[in-house]
Amino acid sequence: MNILIKIFLVLVIIFISAYINNYIPGLGVLLIILAILIYYIIKLYNNLIAERNMVKNTWSKIDIQLNKRADLIENMVETVRGYSIHEKDILIDVAKARSNLLNSDTVPDIQRSNQKLTKSLMNLYSVVENYPNIKANNNFLELQNELKEIEYNIAYYREEYNNAVLIYNNSCEQFPNNLIASIFNFQSADFLKVNESKKELPKVQF
Repeated sequence: MNILIKIFLVLVIIFISAYINNYIPGLGVLLIILAILIYYIIKLYNNLIAERNMVKNTWSKIDIQLNKRADLIENMVETVRGYSIHEKDILIDVAKARSNLLNSDTVPDIQRSNQKLTKSLMNLYSVVENYPNIKANNNFLELQNELKEIEYNIAYYREEYNNAVLIYNNSCEQFPNNLIASIFNFQSADFLKVNESKKELPKVQF
């Protein structure tokens, strides 16, 4: 249907241009060139919109997983809190890091907050190693397994997101798309980077 509409519009433009050209020689050709230029600009603009929406869509998948992760960590902290552990500051640090992550808006801020949460969570794991009762708690073990699954999902969606960002950023920077991107204020998106320390911690990798 879209192809038929385009063909119809082209025929209409040619007909109108030929008609005008009979009265003002050369104007019809100018109108055809102008119509082609406008069509090309619209096409580039729509492509940028589609690619930017793809970036937003893939980011939303990561955002959902991050919220699930935050909920699991909260439940994990509550489970650990039920035991008489001496390192209370660890639980406070985890809760604070989780809150900062949920309140972050931009991708760089989210990455920094997530890195701090990862670090505090690893400190919590280190403390739990000294409490066999917590390690054997079925609820805690189940939360750990669910958290591990979410980490794998985040890693998968992170790759999908970065691929979408690459395509979109290329369109924003390559000629002639960059002219349209500049005129309509399309901004490049941020990649999600893996911190080197996180690469060594697969259970809490972002």
